[in-house]
Formats: sequence, structure tokens, C-alpha cells
Amino acid sequence: MGVKKPRVLITGGAGFLGSHVARRLLDAGCDVIVLDFFHQYIYPLAPSFLENMQYRHEVLLNGAQVIRGNINNKEDLRRQIIKAEPSIIIHLAALPLANVALWQTEEAFDSIVYATFNLADIVGDFTFIKKFVYVSSSMIYGDFETIPMPEDGRKNPKDVYGSMKLTGEILVKSLCRKHDVPYAIIRPSAIYGPTDNNRRVLQIFVENALTNKPLEVTNPQATFLDFTYVEDAAEGISLAVLSDKADNQEFNVTRGEGRSLQDAIDVLQKIFGQLEVRTKPENAKFRPSRGALDVSKAKKLLGYKPAHSLEEGLARYVDYVRRVNKSLLEEKNQKPQRLAKKTSPAR
Repeated sequence: MGVKKPRVLITGGAGFLGSHVARRLLDAGCDVIVLDFFHQYIYPLAPSFLENMQYRHEVLLNGAQVIRGNINNKEDLRRQIIKAEPSIIIHLAALPLANVALWQTEEAFDSIVYATFNLADIVGDFTFIKKFVYVSSSMIYGDFETIPMPEDGRKNPKDVYGSMKLTGEILVKSLCRKHDVPYAIIRPSAIYGPTDNNRRVLQIFVENALTNKPLEVTNPQATFLDFTYVEDAAEGISLAVLSDKADNQEFNVTRGEGRSLQDAIDVLQKIFGQLEVRTKPENAKFRPSRGALDVSKAKKLLGYKPAHSLEEGLARYVDYVRRVNKSLLEEKNQKPQRLAKKTSPAR
């Protein structure tokens, strides 16, 4: 008989990264339970929003058990864990956008810090929980002092989001040690790809290119990020879930290559032809100076092999948007309507 695959509970599993992680684990034979509050941080009637959500539920989450729940409610959380009996918890549920966290700090605290405390504080109450995986962020490093940035590099977050994610890491380590539950901490960076609804930079670039809108950017030649295709990030997280070598370790899970925003624009211009690019005034007060992260530890211990360069990842992402986000193509073909002189009152 084969080794029984674990039952995995993913908080935030219906989100962008979470749904791809769920798909990876389902394909690996795991029993997957998704716990999600379905909270939205952007306009939910955006043209591609419903199409992306439908794809997540019909394709990525096909075979998973999906439960609505609020991990800020400790008793509700306890009931859901008792019902699911997971052997591994992946904690992804959190406000996903650094720029939103900057101005909605109380909501960010509840979502990132308090929710993480709730979850990590009760894992020791259940003997069936054997591992806790916390998905953090490369924003915890602040300005990169070393490139590529290693896991043991200095952590000096520059903004609210990075500070709260680092707080989450400290809570997870402390509480998991207290409860003698192995943990793994994952630090992704600049994730992009199919079903992104959160208006990250490459989603905006791709959708604007498809609808003949300008690409607005600040300092594109000097802004470097470790752009990571979502399937690669999901693969790295899945490897950490399934390997004992990940226990009580921290991992950068990225492409491992720093690329500029200008690189991304150049790739898209090879796909679409000449695009209109507009520069915006710079406001870098809270934006850390970043680049490549060192992924050698994940490669060595987990066998992590990020498969998609920026060129390959953007080509696949554009193909997805063309196939699935039909409303964007309809928007592109629509002619502007002249406003009528008189309008009927709202009913």
C-alpha cells in the first residue's frame, strides 16, 4: 500500500495563490479543505473578476471541500478545525496588498496579525495537526542589503504590510515551538498569473495591453522585482507541505531572478506590439528597493525548480486572459457611448 497523503486545510484557499496551491495538492493526491471568508479588497464587478472566480472554483478547486469561515472568530475557527481534522494547515488568509494595508491599518492588523495569532495559538489543542505552514512575504526584508537576498538576511520592513507579516512569522515560530508543532515559513515575491484579481502590476499591464490602454509606470528601469509565476510559487509551497525537510525552516519561494518593470514592458511589447507607456511621479517613501531572492535553500532541501522565466510566464498569463477573460476582449471592441441628454431616475 502507498503512503497516505495528508489532509490539508488551506485558509484563504479560494484566493489567488491559495487556489493554485489547492490544485497542486489535489493533483498530488491530498485531501484538501479550503476555508475562506471570501472578503474582497477590489471592486467585485470588475470585468474579469467573476470569470476568474468561476475558473478558480470550476478548475483549480475542483475536488476540494470549500467552507466559508472567519478565522478572526476563534470559536468558529475551532469548530471548523474539529470538523475538518487536518494534519497540515497552510495559512494564506490575509489582506494581500501592501498598498491597501498602508491606509487600512486596522483591517490589515486584524487580517494579518490577529488572524495569524488565533490560528497559531490553537494548533496545539489538536493532536491531529502535525505541521503549520505560514505564507509570509519578501516585504519583511525591506531594502535588500544583499542580492540575491538570503533567508537569514537582515529583516527591516519599510511599510505596514511587511511589518505585520514579520510579526506573523514571529508569532508562528513562538507559538508552534510552545505547542511542539513543526512549522514552515514561505516568503514569495511579486506573484503573477492566471486568476489574479488584486490589481498587481503585471495584471494591470496585461489587461491594459489587451484593451489598448496605456501602461502607467514609475521609474521602470530602476524598479526591480523577483517576478514569480503563480504555479511556481504554488509548487514551492506544496513541496514544503509534503517534505519533512521543511520542518522549522524558512524558505524564499520565488523565481530567483531580479527583473525590472521595463523588462516586463519589453516582454509584453514582443507579444502585443508597440504599447503606449506613461510615466507617473515617483512616491517611493514606503517602497523597498528589491531584486532577486536567493532560492538555493528551497532548491537544495525541497527540490524546488521554478520553471517559468518572465518571458514564459507572461506568455502563459496572456494566453489565459485571452481564453478566459472574454469580457476584457468585449470591452476592447466596444465603442464609447454618447451620454443621453436626459436620464431616467434610478429605480
